This record gives sequence, structure tokens and C-alpha cells, in this order.
Amino acid sequence: MILVTGATGTVGREVVGRLPAGSAVRVMTRDPARAPDSVAAEVVRGDYDDPRSLARAVQGVRAVFLVTNRVGSDDDARFVEAARSAGVRHVVKLSAAAVADPLAQDLITCWQRGNEALLRGSGMEWTLLRPRAFMSNTLSWAPAIRSEQVVRALYGSSPTACVDPRDIAEVAVRALTEGGHAGRAHTLTGPEPITAAEQTAQLAELLGRPLRFEEAEVAQMRAALRARHPDTVTEALLESAERRREGGKSEVEGAVREILGRPAGSFRAWAADHLSAFSAG
Repeated sequence: MILVTGATGTVGREVVGRLPAGSAVRVMTRDPARAPDSVAAEVVRGDYDDPRSLARAVQGVRAVFLVTNRVGSDDDARFVEAARSAGVRHVVKLSAAAVADPLAQDLITCWQRGNEALLRGSGMEWTLLRPRAFMSNTLSWAPAIRSEQVVRALYGSSPTACVDPRDIAEVAVRALTEGGHAGRAHTLTGPEPITAAEQTAQLAELLGRPLRFEEAEVAQMRAALRARHPDTVTEALLESAERRREGGKSEVEGAVREILGRPAGSFRAWAADHLSAFSAG
């Protein structure tokens, strides 16, 4: 049995859809009504704050895809304890590329470092997936693109080797179903570094209409982020953006090609497949 947590999220949903036909799959979600319905999977309600629900979710499970996102929480500790007690053999953990950057000391990165250390010391087999920023993060631009034909972002000329979430999911499936991944950390990037201004230009070409890139002010971005995140997370995201401005997120890694036997997906290809989200109607 394979358990997928975060199955309603960007990567978890893709993992569920890519697991081999006939696999015994269980999906854990706080809201079973939102679980993917495209494949045959057992759906269980699970909450990191509810140890009993975690114990039920991991019962009889061999391997887990683990996603946690409440920064600063003990969600990983609670889950790892439940998994270890249930005899889970292998945990594939979604982490972050910044963990390997000694200059990245923001709250989110430090939290993920602690989560990785917890898993490595758990006694279970582990695989760490460390993706760079998701290409799908640009979906946050969609409302302004549709209404104003504009993209506003920080440090528009600073590149990042962002990655297609579908590539992350494919690597996760390999780690869950094949040997050779235990005890390894895979840093996952796209095929090339790309700036927000370049992404804007590519979206304009694909949409067939002009788009304008506007460099956002830090104060402007802070206000926008605070509308969606706690202040501590907002400041961590701004620190992360500074690392991008300093060039800390531009390095391309070869893990996607090595594991999947093909090049990592480009931003242009991802955008072409999601163009309807940016279209006016």
C-alpha cells in the first residue's frame, strides 16, 4: 500500500494520477470531498493534529509520499512517529532546494532542514525531493494578466531554475515504486534558469497578446503576501526572493533527466498546457 498525503495539492494530485495502474493507493486528506477522483484509491480523512487519524492512515502502508506545509509546525514529527509505529518502510518527503544552500537561512528553509533531519533519524528508509520553485507559482499572476495584461513581481531580471510540478510528481512515483532511491536527496530543477520578465514574454507569445512586466516594490509585495500568509511566512518569502536576486536559485541540476531519462520540462511547455488559466475568457 502506498499512502499519498497532500493529495489535493499541486504535486500530490499529480502523484496520485501517475502511480501505476493496479497499485494499492490510499489518499489522506483533511477534506475527502476534494480528493482526486480520476483513479481508484482509498480515501481517508487525516489531519496532522489528530494522531488517531494518522494512525488509521498509515495502517498497512509500505511507502508514503509526505507533504507538509504549515511552516513552523510539528506536523512532520507527528507523522513520522505514526509511520514508524505502524511499520512504514519508506518515506518520500517533499522538501525544498534551498535546504542545500548554506546562505539560505529564512524560516521556511530552516523548518524544512529540521524536517529532513527528523526523517533521516527516524530509522525508516527515506528519499528527499528538493524542488526549486514551482512553475505553477506563476498562476498567482493570472488575475492581473486577465484583467490588466500585466505581471507584477519582485526582481524581474533575476533567474530561477523553476521546475514543472509534473516532473516532481514523476520523480516521486519512481522513488515510491522503484529501488535505488533510499537514502538519496534529489534536487529537482527545470532545464534552464528563467526570469519573471522572460516568463512574462513567453506567456505573451503563447496568448498572442502583449503583456507588460512591472517591477514590484518590496513594500507592495509585502502587503500582497500578508493578505495570504502570516507575517513570519511573508518575511521568509521575501528573504527567499533576496536569495534569488543574489543568484542563489539559478543553478540547473540533472536529477530529473537522470531519473526520468528525458529532459526536464520547460516553462514554455508548462505554460502552453495551462494557458486557459491566463486567458481572458
